[in-house]
Parts: sequence; structure tokens; C-alpha cells
Amino acid sequence: MPPEIIALTRQVRALWHQFDWLPEWAVILIVLLVFVGGGWIVHKIAFEILRRVVRNKDVFWRGVVERARIKLRILTIIIGIGIGVTVSPMHPEPSADIRSILLFLSILIMGWLASGVLDMWTVMHLKRFNVATEDNLVARKHLTQTRILQRVAKVVLFIVTVGLALMTIAGFRQWGVSLLASAGVVGIIAGLALQPILTNMVAGIQIALTQPIRIDDAVIVEGEWGNVEEITSTYVVVKLWDWRRMVLPLSYFITKPFQNWTRENSRLLGVAFFYVDYEAPVDKLRVAYEGIVQASKHWDGEVQVMQVTDITERVLQLRCLASARSAGVAFDLRCEIREKLMAYMRDHCREALPRDRLEWPQGEAVARPPIPPAPADPA
Repeated sequence: MPPEIIALTRQVRALWHQFDWLPEWAVILIVLLVFVGGGWIVHKIAFEILRRVVRNKDVFWRGVVERARIKLRILTIIIGIGIGVTVSPMHPEPSADIRSILLFLSILIMGWLASGVLDMWTVMHLKRFNVATEDNLVARKHLTQTRILQRVAKVVLFIVTVGLALMTIAGFRQWGVSLLASAGVVGIIAGLALQPILTNMVAGIQIALTQPIRIDDAVIVEGEWGNVEEITSTYVVVKLWDWRRMVLPLSYFITKPFQNWTRENSRLLGVAFFYVDYEAPVDKLRVAYEGIVQASKHWDGEVQVMQVTDITERVLQLRCLASARSAGVAFDLRCEIREKLMAYMRDHCREALPRDRLEWPQGEAVARPPIPPAPADPA
């Protein structure tokens, strides 16, 4: 115990001897109220001073002070109760038990305070990036890294805080040591039970560092197209095109193949296939296609090309490529190309539509079905 607390204890105990006419519980209550009230006043004064100090500082420090206000008040009150219990005429055994509980709570409050500082740093870091823009690759990169590392850090912080708090209680510390020393089977079972959690945690760190996926990436998983909506410390939520949500473990994106349409940038090539007759005027269709793409609001002005990519026994295959600024816009552009080019072939170029041919040998007459006789006159 610090010498200042020992001296204060002696002074307070010498003072309360003058109030022998009061019950012991009343003296203890008065001492606790005095120190709790003193702690509350000290917190008010210290907090006002701290607020004035950071008034002209960075937004981060102002935010940390505001977030720590309630936590520091609780911590100050706990310290006041601890000092009051120490200097009061309470018996040593219950006084020691209360101080042990207060130390346990103090460590938890300190962990809570550290978690608040981490949250504030995360908010300030992410304010520098705007995910709502079209070219948001850098923003999505930092958002993904920050969110995953924040959750992993919170898990580690929680484990460390609770572990340090439990070590202050002798009974729990001895129980934990004896359990791990005498029951190796329990440790093996616990390790097997925690294996999925640890696997996903390691996968989360890998994803944060290597970033095969990011927030708002356009991906194809399990045959479904969607956007990465949320990445937690254990799973990923993919918002599918029809607003369904697919929830996948983090380890899925490390161990299984998937398509990421926005890995390097959000731009994408949209493709539409057409099947036309052998006599289709490809040059005429190409001019019509270029006009459709150039007039579209979805085209980004970069790529537009039509090519014959295959010839089957019946038709030609035309592949139409056009670029767009994002996956969703590319989908709309592909639909627009299909609709307008098919309408053009129907109205202005019907010879391009697929058809079947049947040729008869020259000089052979085509057999016609016999004409049925006219019905007899009932008269």
C-alpha cells in the first residue's frame, strides 16, 4: 500500500475515534459517501481541465475525451470507494474482498476505455475515405482492412482484459491453473471446439492484409451474383441481386474459388451474344450496334466492339463488348444492347434473323397433298 494511503488511513481512523457514539456501519457509510463525493468532484474538475486542454487539439483527441467521460467517472468512483473502504473502520477481511472486486471492475473499465479509444481511431481513419464515389477502390480497401482489424483487435482486447481481471481473484487463478495442469483432455476438447473460430480469425487477418475481397465488391459465390455488404470477424454477408443475403464464413474466401468482378477497379466489360443468319450483314449490324452504345447513358466511352466469335451449323455467333463504370451499370448496358439491337434486326434487318432452309432437287415436282372432295349436296 502506498505510504500516502497509509498516512491517510491513520488520520481518518484517529478522526473517527471521536465519533464512538455512532454505530460502526454509519461511520463506514459516511466515509464511503465522503470519498465517493470527493471522487465525483475530482472527476468534474479534471474532466473540465482535460476538455480545455484538447479544445484546440485534433478531432481525434476531442472525441476520445468525450467518449471516455462516463468510463472515467465510473473509474474515479471505484477508486474513491476503494480508498474509502481502506481507510474506514471496516474489518480487514471484508475490506480486502471489496478491494479485490473493485480491482476486478477497474481492469474491466480500463479495457472498456481502450475499446472506446480504438473505436474513435477507427471512425477518424474512415472519415478520410468516401465509399459512395464511383471509383471507390482505395476507400473500400481501407474500409475492409480497418473493419476486420478492428474486430480482431476487440476480440484480443476482450480476452486480455478478462484474463487480467480473473488473475486478480486468487480462487479463479488457482482453478484455471489446476484445470489446465490436471485435465489435458479438457484442453484438447477446448482446442477442437475453438478451431473454427481460430480458423476464421486467421482468415480474417489474411483477408485484411491480402484483400481478396473488400466491402462493396461485386462477387459471384455459389453461383450467385451480389455485393459484399459486411465483413465481420467470423463471416461475410453478401447482398445478392434480388436482395437476399448469403452468409459465408471467412475461411470460404481463403479456401474456395470465387469470382471478384471489382478486384482492381470497378470498371467492367459487359458482353451480349447474338445468333444471326449466315446472310446477316455484319457491317450493317456493327454500325447499328455502335450507334446504340454511343447513345447509351451507361457506356463509359472506352470499349465498344462487335465480332463474329463462332460459326455453328445453323447460325453465326456475334459477341458485343461494351465497357461500363461498375458491375451494376454494365448489367443495365447489356440489357439495353440486347433490347435495341434485336428491335433493329426485327424492324430494319430481318435477313439477320435466324431461319431454317429446305432445298428441293432441280426438276423434281413437289408432291402436293390431295384435295379432299367437296361435301355432297344434302338436297
